[in-house]
Amino acid sequence: MTTSVPNGESEAAVSARLRARISTGMTQTQAELESLVRIPGCAFPGFPPAEIERVAQRVAAILRDAGCARVDIIDNGDNPPAVYAEAPGPVGSPTVLLYAHYDVQPAGDLAAWTSPPFEPSVRDGRLYGRGAADDKSGVVLHAAVLRAFDGHPPCTVRVIIEGDEEYGGSFEDFPRQHPEMFAADAIIIADTGNIEVGVPSFTSALRGRAMVTVSVATLADPVHSGMFGGPAPDALMALITLLATLRDRAGDTSIPGVSGNDWPGADVDERLFRDQAGILAGQPLTGTGSIASRLYSRPVASVVGIDAPAVDGAINAVVPRARAKVSLRVPPGMDPKEAQQTLTAYLIAQAPWGVQVEVEAGVTGNGYLADTSGSIYTTMAAAMRSAYGRETVEIGSGGSIPLVSVLTEVSPDATILLVGAQDLAAAIHAPDESVDLGELRDAALAEALFVQLLADHRAGSGQQ
Repeated sequence: MTTSVPNGESEAAVSARLRARISTGMTQTQAELESLVRIPGCAFPGFPPAEIERVAQRVAAILRDAGCARVDIIDNGDNPPAVYAEAPGPVGSPTVLLYAHYDVQPAGDLAAWTSPPFEPSVRDGRLYGRGAADDKSGVVLHAAVLRAFDGHPPCTVRVIIEGDEEYGGSFEDFPRQHPEMFAADAIIIADTGNIEVGVPSFTSALRGRAMVTVSVATLADPVHSGMFGGPAPDALMALITLLATLRDRAGDTSIPGVSGNDWPGADVDERLFRDQAGILAGQPLTGTGSIASRLYSRPVASVVGIDAPAVDGAINAVVPRARAKVSLRVPPGMDPKEAQQTLTAYLIAQAPWGVQVEVEAGVTGNGYLADTSGSIYTTMAAAMRSAYGRETVEIGSGGSIPLVSVLTEVSPDATILLVGAQDLAAAIHAPDESVDLGELRDAALAEALFVQLLADHRAGSGQQ
């Protein structure tokens, strides 16, 4: 059944008009994404700050070209700048805040990439390159939405694109200092995506994170393993033994005081998960319970880095010192700082053979659990159904977006929507990161339809 919106245009006509505008604009949207991928803007220490400045300037130029009446580059001191843009809507219309980030993870092992990470390449409908999905796709889909309205959206649209999400979270204090810039009816975080290409998905839960670095030092220098091995404490063996206590025999994380629960929504298809994770043939999944619970609502400790002698060139000696970085993904609702303290106390208590262990606290980020019962969620669900042609599903995310918890503080009346153009095949943070260009188009269409429907429904209800 076709319904009409207050300006007399049917929702079907609105959908067709915006679909045509988004589709026609995809050539420019893809070109903009490729231009961003070519700039290796990484906020990690040791990477050129000039590249961060360059990508921020490029983001600002894209938003100006999309029709934003105001575009500012926000000076964040010694930290990466953010880009703020605004396109005012009619008086009394709702306000929608669009978020993404332009910084990227380091490329890692260049030999593991099929094509160079900062030279965009299109293969089988996917655009490959570091940041193509996470999260430069979010930048260009926001620009595509503004362009679909010729820079004059039916809602007031604010855009915030930050440059330190992947490493430091240095932007998180800015919303607290400038809450008026973040006041909105709806906040769209375009830093997630669908469980599978073409399956419109709400991310309703985010795990938090807590990082620590654990170090073991036992000897002044390496000593001959034949002459001293045995009584001389091996720092690397001590570290390995300690790290092994973080998981039980089934592979579940086993830190007393850090627990989760079963995911109440749909499970993740094991075949799809195996394929998209690249799990080798014959290798089992780790842990127990549903895959969705293991991904979304239970803790997991991972060793994400280790300092130890390399195998190539290793000498036959007892290792005097070793250290590792441990990432603890924290279930939604658990305080990540408390989890970090619990993890620290646990590692110290579990130190084997009486060796001394030092644990240095790293960054933390809060998780998030959404309320999906409101009318704004209903409106977004309608927009996504129209864009994708099928019903939405509700998923969680094992990753974390620290800014989300800040936005719940500074804009408590806003409904936060976590959607985007990524999917499980995007290989974010890994070699051959990519975004499906059809998914990018449909995500932009869903966002544009949401902005239109939100304005129409507000006008139809008589709210001013």
